[in-house]
Amino acid sequence: MSNIVSYEERIKSFSWDAAKAELGLKDGQPFNIGALCSDRICALGLGAKTALIWEGSEGKERRFSYDEIRVLSNTFAAGLRGMGIVPGDRVCLFMDKIPELYIGAIGILKLGAIAQPLFSAFMQDSLITRLADAETRAIFTTTRHVRKVRKILKDLPKLEKVIVLDAEGFQLGEREVAFSMDSAPRVESFEPFPAGPETPSLLHYTSGTTGKPKGAQHVHGSILSQYLTTKWVLDVQPDDIYWCTADPGWVTGTSYGIIGPWVTGSTQAVLDAGFSSSRWYEFIQKHRVTMWYSAPTAIRMLMKEGTELVRKFDLSCLRHLCSVGEPLNAEAVLWSKEAFGKPFYDTFWQTETGAIMIANYPGMEVKPGSMGKPFPGITATVLDLKERQPLSKPGTVGLIAFKPGWPSMFRTYWRNEATYKSKIVNGWYISGDRASIDEDGYFWFVGRDDDVINTAGHLVGPFEIESALLQHPAVAESAAVGKPDPVNMEVVKAFVALKPGFEGKENLDLEIMNFIRKKLSPLAMPQEIEFVKSLPKTRSGKIMRRMLRAKEWGEPIGDTSTLDDEG
Repeated sequence: MSNIVSYEERIKSFSWDAAKAELGLKDGQPFNIGALCSDRICALGLGAKTALIWEGSEGKERRFSYDEIRVLSNTFAAGLRGMGIVPGDRVCLFMDKIPELYIGAIGILKLGAIAQPLFSAFMQDSLITRLADAETRAIFTTTRHVRKVRKILKDLPKLEKVIVLDAEGFQLGEREVAFSMDSAPRVESFEPFPAGPETPSLLHYTSGTTGKPKGAQHVHGSILSQYLTTKWVLDVQPDDIYWCTADPGWVTGTSYGIIGPWVTGSTQAVLDAGFSSSRWYEFIQKHRVTMWYSAPTAIRMLMKEGTELVRKFDLSCLRHLCSVGEPLNAEAVLWSKEAFGKPFYDTFWQTETGAIMIANYPGMEVKPGSMGKPFPGITATVLDLKERQPLSKPGTVGLIAFKPGWPSMFRTYWRNEATYKSKIVNGWYISGDRASIDEDGYFWFVGRDDDVINTAGHLVGPFEIESALLQHPAVAESAAVGKPDPVNMEVVKAFVALKPGFEGKENLDLEIMNFIRKKLSPLAMPQEIEFVKSLPKTRSGKIMRRMLRAKEWGEPIGDTSTLDDEG
């Protein structure tokens, strides 16, 4: 049965209480995301239904029913409780996209602890920044990644338990304990923590232009937004085979790679393998994927392979396609129509918003290249760049902003309330992105309003990269900016001033690139390094990244009156 009702009709009669009613929630009644995504589905008589189809890089396949998700998440929750973890503790998930990542997240939420998913590609500096800030008490990981944790353990006194999920035959080290989802005694019954709408649930770290990454604190009440957007925008239906390609280290991978499909009682498929066009098409064909949620970077990589490869597979199962993470260019929309017989519907939201905010709504005309219109219940506008007041003239570029109060909005930045408050101006949450609104109410993305780099849909903060660059013995000063890239939208470029005695030759640029890769992650690694005598600075000593970025994008440099002539 289709979820599609006209956008105009949804707007007229909208209330977030619709989600409460459909989920069987009464005002004042506790509700827990973990229980709503597993126990509740089983109580509806759907325990035998397949909840997860997982396929590994070597083709191994595993399937889990909703009842197995319920019992195994109980097992995780009880295991954590037995280790002394209590509600409110931060528990990190640091592993590849294996079944334990998805089921473990449900278990952490059932216990009332705060789930902190991190990309398995993170290296020690990226890890320590986020684990130390969150004062994480426990971390789930695997033998493949535990060595990264060992290197920083001495600097993490609050990290009491390093839980290794595949420890059979493995020599455990300091603070390490073994836990196997498959061999641990199954826990049939576990009383979920009586979470309320404001009980903390997930902690996702996001990068900014200055300072360390910030932890966006989400709450159990976010499920109301995630439930309705999954149904109404992604049009996920109970008989769908749904594939969200995002890693749960990214908020899309939790909101719509764990919570969305399971709270709607659908079957989700997960591929734990690197990108390959033919492997992706084979996965869709094999598992008869009907709803596909992916990223523009991946779509552009598929485009490079052309439609000839598409024709080698039977992809007639695909019913609805959506994209997220960065602007979906018009060419990609038109190409998907040619390749799959239907367009990708672009969606816009952020780590801080927790759920889809602006979207090309099913049944609504798609304007290729547009972000679409605000989700029902969301008040969105663009604000004047200086006065921070709503703009009324169509086509005028301003800052995308939202009226606070939707259920999935983050409640604060972890231990950084001042920065959180700075995001709310004149009663609007300011997103940091620029757009215009046309005469039909469609939003059109323009770009970031700050120096944050959007590479393949992942926001990378220049501060982290520059801090790591300065740890290299040859680097005196550094600045990181985004430069245009046809596939990833942006990639990192670093400008480096060297210390006396060093010269920019003999593969020094490659050495520095690999240095960053090992310290942070492949996403943060500069794709190009330009050696310069000095960096442009203001008289107060602030590096003018804006000038460097303008050079890469062929844009006007703008006002240089504050520039230090000696910089």
